[in-house]
Amino acid sequence: MSHAVEKIVRSEAEWRALLPPEPYHVLREKGTERPFTGALTENRETGSYHCAGCGALLFASSAKFDSGCGWPSFTIPADAMAIEEHEDLSFGMRRIEVTCARCGGHLGHVFPDGPRPAGLRYCINSASLTFTRAAE
Repeated sequence: MSHAVEKIVRSEAEWRALLPPEPYHVLREKGTERPFTGALTENRETGSYHCAGCGALLFASSAKFDSGCGWPSFTIPADAMAIEEHEDLSFGMRRIEVTCARCGGHLGHVFPDGPRPAGLRYCINSASLTFTRAAE
């Protein structure tokens, strides 16, 4: 069920004090971790992926797949309202950036080369995520 997202607004100084260096760089400065280095890239556990900046639920483990791209990849967000998409023309490329709808943190990009039925690949930085294991 989609619902209005309550926005979290903090100054960059507050974000810097709240986040470790790598998550700060990715979430607030639109950085990218090196491929195949993220802690969650090879995670196969059942659970949920949340924004490392604000804790918002972003993706379910059931939507995660191995795309071979070097970053965690998902077919669909947990809730369409959890993310926002923006045109990104940086580095001479035309891509669609994915951000957390709640705090505006940079997560990664979405590409139209994922598995069916949606055909999407949400390519997300591990540093922008936390993982919560499902209760057994």
